[in-house]
Amino acid sequence: MARLLPPESAALDDVAHEIGVAVSTLERWRSEALSRPARGRAWTAAARFEAVLSTAAMDEAGKSAWCRANGVYPQELAAWRDSATQALAEPEDARASPQQTRQDKRRIKELERELRRKDKALAETAALLVLSKKVAAIFNKGEDE
Repeated sequence: MARLLPPESAALDDVAHEIGVAVSTLERWRSEALSRPARGRAWTAAARFEAVLSTAAMDEAGKSAWCRANGVYPQELAAWRDSATQALAEPEDARASPQQTRQDKRRIKELERELRRKDKALAETAALLVLSKKVAAIFNKGEDE
C-alpha cells in the first residue's frame, strides 16, 4: 500500500499485477489512505532513501518546508539519513575475514558431524525401544495362553 502513496506513487497497474489485487480495489485503498493524515502513512525503505537524497542539498528552511509538505518530522528525516549513512559506511567491516570464514566452515563441519552422530544414536535408541516392545508383547502373549 505504501508504494501507491507519495513520494513513491507507483503505477496502479504495476502494483495490481505484482500482488494480484484488482485495480479498483487498489484505487479504493489508495483513496482511503490519502484521506488519512500524512502522519499515519508508512514510508517504504526506498521512499525514505529517496527523501534523504532529495533533501540532502537543501538548507534547513527548505528541509522544513519539504517535511511539512510530506508530513514528516525533521528528526525523522535526520534519523533516516543516519541509518542510510550507517548502511553505506564501511562495508568491509560487515564482511567476515578469510580466517573467520575458515573457522566458521570448520565449526559447521563439527556441528554437522555431531548432528549425524546424534541422529544415529536416536535411530538406534528408537530401534531398541521398538524391539523391546515386541519382545515384551511376545512374552506377555505367551503368559496369557
